[in-house]
Amino acid sequence: MTFLKTLFISSFVAVAASANATQWEKIKTPIQGKAQSIGGYSNGCIIGAQPLNLKGEGYQVIRSLRNRYYGHPQLLDYLTDLGKRAKASGIPTILIGDMGMPAGGRFSSGHASHQTGLDADIWLRLGPMDDETAKNPSGLATIMVNRDTNRVYERLWNQHHTNLLKLAATDSRVDRIFVNPAVKVKLCHDAGSDRAWLQKIRPWYGHDAHFHVRLTCPSDATSCENQAPVPAGDGCGEELYSWFIPKTASNTPKTKVLPTPPVQCQMILSSQGLN
Repeated sequence: MTFLKTLFISSFVAVAASANATQWEKIKTPIQGKAQSIGGYSNGCIIGAQPLNLKGEGYQVIRSLRNRYYGHPQLLDYLTDLGKRAKASGIPTILIGDMGMPAGGRFSSGHASHQTGLDADIWLRLGPMDDETAKNPSGLATIMVNRDTNRVYERLWNQHHTNLLKLAATDSRVDRIFVNPAVKVKLCHDAGSDRAWLQKIRPWYGHDAHFHVRLTCPSDATSCENQAPVPAGDGCGEELYSWFIPKTASNTPKTKVLPTPPVQCQMILSSQGLN
């Protein structure tokens, strides 16, 4: 492909993305102020978000061109600490994907959550990438689940994956971690007698190439809304296996109605001339 053709395609994609951008995606730098996560994970925003360094001990940020590597300082501290603990445990470099945008808020694609600076995706592919590839590693995710059989690929899964998820879940700041239901089954099978950490590992659709960490609201975030607590137990019983029962599809189309953002988030948009 010629340079001019490549440049044209890149420019066309950029223009299309800009045209479809939400108001929040038009905010390119954090809102100054004391760090405050506002609203719920799927309907909120953040003041005082900070960018995560693109490289650190034991971790590397990928897809940085998306400008989605911002979060509450507690999320940054959690991820940098997880990188160090992973490295100390012999786990190859962990790859951190989408966190949140500079002011949080709704994405035009990819996520309904990640809006309050307390969510982060971590790839199940392990090991570093060169800097240029890391910016936009399209097509390089490792799918860990056979989508036909709903089982983890045993040839791809190894002890590092189990150890990483256990490390990720045992931090007290973690509210829950979303994984593919087949990954949860694998973890339930391999966990042994130490099973308390499995409570925070929650099955959810997709998530066959990454897992999604969600922190609880910081103690001083009075406008932040936590989810309901996770159920008691390790979550390895009937509830888990119900995810594999085929669901009857409804013929009635669902109308998606986006919730009204919290008043504080609306004020942020107004302050940026976007409301």
